[in-house]
Amino acid sequence: MAALARDAGTPKLAFQVLFYPVTNYDFTTASYQANGTDYFLTTDMMRWFWGHYLRSEEDGRDWRASPLRLGNAAGLPPAFVVTAEFDPLRDEGEAYGELLRQAGNRVMIKRYEGQIHGFVTLLGAMEAGKQAIEYAAAELRRAFDSAA
Repeated sequence: MAALARDAGTPKLAFQVLFYPVTNYDFTTASYQANGTDYFLTTDMMRWFWGHYLRSEEDGRDWRASPLRLGNAAGLPPAFVVTAEFDPLRDEGEAYGELLRQAGNRVMIKRYEGQIHGFVTLLGAMEAGKQAIEYAAAELRRAFDSAA
């Protein structure tokens, strides 16, 4: 969405908060291999989600479905990318953050060690979830103050 907004010239986005983002239609990453069966989010679940999201596998190669395949990542808003150590999506989220950084965007990539996909929604029970929300909120406040 950030690239579409950039290309259209509107809306002007101030910041991106990406919690364990899905950025690529690819099940072959090391994090899928290591974390795709024994933790909350599984490879089979992701195949099911993608199967209900895409019309065909070809759609998965389109950057609008797989933003890691975006040709030009320059000029996108600053981002906070959150990943979890035991998440099959970890590698693609971190790779997307690196894509943004290499294109000259300001990016903070934070891997939460010992955590699984969904840990942020457990913020009442997991201190790491609370920390991620607090950091994201502080970054959003700074971005909105700068944009005003």
